[in-house]
Amino acid sequence: MEEKQFAGILNGAVPGEPVKKDENSRRGNWGNQIEFVLTSVGYAVGLGNVWRFPYLCYRNGGGAFMLPYFIMLVFCGIPLFFLELSFGQFASLGCLGVWKISPMFKGVGYGMMVVSTYIGIYYNVVICIAFYYFFQSMTNLLPWTYCNNPWNTPDCSGVVGTGHQLNGSLANATTSLVAGVTEVVNRTKRTSPSEEYWKHYVLNISDDIGNFGEVRLPILGCLAISWFVVFLCLIRGVKSSGKVVYFTATFPYVVLTILFIRGITLDGAINGIKYYLTPQWQKVLDAKVWGDAASQIFYSLGCAWGGLITMASYNKFHNNCFRDSIIISITNCATSVYAGFVIFSILGFMAHHLNVPVSEVADHGPGLAFVAYPEALTLLPISPLWSLLFFFMLILLGLGTQFCLLETLVTAIVDEIGTDWIIRNKTVVTLSVAIAGFLLGVPLTTRAGIYWLLLMDNYAASFSLVIISCIMCICIMYIYGHRNYFKDVEMMLGFPPPLFFKVCWRFISPVIISFILIFTVIQYKPITYNDYVYPGWSLAIGFAMALSSVVCIPVYALYKISRSPGATFRERLKNACRSHPKWGPALQEHRTGRYAPMASEDTVEARPLKEKEELKEEQKEEEKEKERKDEISLTIQGSNGSTNTHSNPNPSA
Repeated sequence: MEEKQFAGILNGAVPGEPVKKDENSRRGNWGNQIEFVLTSVGYAVGLGNVWRFPYLCYRNGGGAFMLPYFIMLVFCGIPLFFLELSFGQFASLGCLGVWKISPMFKGVGYGMMVVSTYIGIYYNVVICIAFYYFFQSMTNLLPWTYCNNPWNTPDCSGVVGTGHQLNGSLANATTSLVAGVTEVVNRTKRTSPSEEYWKHYVLNISDDIGNFGEVRLPILGCLAISWFVVFLCLIRGVKSSGKVVYFTATFPYVVLTILFIRGITLDGAINGIKYYLTPQWQKVLDAKVWGDAASQIFYSLGCAWGGLITMASYNKFHNNCFRDSIIISITNCATSVYAGFVIFSILGFMAHHLNVPVSEVADHGPGLAFVAYPEALTLLPISPLWSLLFFFMLILLGLGTQFCLLETLVTAIVDEIGTDWIIRNKTVVTLSVAIAGFLLGVPLTTRAGIYWLLLMDNYAASFSLVIISCIMCICIMYIYGHRNYFKDVEMMLGFPPPLFFKVCWRFISPVIISFILIFTVIQYKPITYNDYVYPGWSLAIGFAMALSSVVCIPVYALYKISRSPGATFRERLKNACRSHPKWGPALQEHRTGRYAPMASEDTVEARPLKEKEELKEEQKEEEKEKERKDEISLTIQGSNGSTNTHSNPNPSA
């Protein structure tokens, strides 16, 4: 018995131990706890850690930005992360099934699915571009090194000269570098070869978002490869992806370390790192800095996407998700800070050679990943090697997030239908979702694709996530009841949530989420891409995408209220908010206390009484039987001719 309890508390085995049987045989579990932690780290640590955080840090006061960043991590990031993990693990259901807690709010789950769909479509396009750059790096000379290519314009000016071949000798390299720098200084407007390669060759970008042009076949091919890789890794659900993450979640750290060591040994690297970290304490008083910190924490951890709930649903019931949430959240933020050193050491080196401030070469988003950083890599000896490593790292970072996005959709569909057939054929569902994702991503591989990609990135997963997360907190803490949820967590973990998390869940985190929403609205500016201003109709589409996930919440709530029993609206509303009878732990063995089925409780209470009554009946029957036997015995003794049942003292008489 003790061994069974101990096995229930530990989430599986550690590497080297024999594989344990799934606790939930119908749905499946992670092979062990490490698989869950690595998958969650891969989900949380994505492209934004590399191409967004370092830029936000230097723009918002360098080292001073770390203060609001870590405050927001403690008071908003970790509590929300723990809330979602405990929510999914307790019910062992995906982002739709968990809303048995309060069926009226199931629209929140549909909103999460819509957001994950949008992100999954455009995120894989970014991964496929990284695949394309990775393949193009398999050469002796990176194609974005010089300005002598058919796609280059007269404004192009390289940082390593204009030669047709890469000189191997240090002297020639230095000469060409000086010539390149001189050429840059003499030009009033410099366009780098990496920027022209990105715009005119990779994207062959059109002049307007409505001018789609032809599909870029190399990008389309890489998109097919990207979706095929994601499908293969999820072909057996968490059983297969749990093994893949041993590599995809850890190897990016190896690459980051290699690039960091190479970066800090370069001239000018220290200037770049100083630019990244030098605190400007006066900016701490700026509300915008706090808004950026809260937004970055919120979006970086992947809250309200549905992925955290889904990944935790495959945990064993007694897994310590409190400890996991702290480990994963801190790892995510530490990775962001570490990636900043890697990025700015190389950018500092590039700024040093161009004799310009670091701010002129710093960038974020696709501009950093596919323009600024690749250009800096051309300055290094054996530049194709560093380029291969960098883009391979981007691919792995992207795949880690993409695995969870796809699994979120598949799990939600399978849990919602719930038949034995669809559970057995989950691979078919995964393949269908992957094919649909590929087809929906095809327009993003056209000449106008980058416009649509950035539109989806800015609108599809912006303020809608904040609204979804806020409503989730309100539902769990105030509709379902904070006391009920605290008891649920205690039943699952063996200890109640710490007081700090109770206060954050009820008060602090919802206030911070509301602050993020207000900040997002106040700071809103229409999207632009370089000098291109998006037309009004495209912005309307962007807002429609953002609202499409939020509108699921009131629409489903009204539907649920209309279908709920009750004579008045108030009764219907009350019944729609009440937890479903099946809410609670998925397995019968864990449904104890208030989740124990009523029938079995009555049986348990009635069993001793029934046994007593049966015992009394048996005793009465035995007494009657004994009396009958005694009567028969006495009758036999008096059968010598007398029927007198009394004993006769004189036998001869």
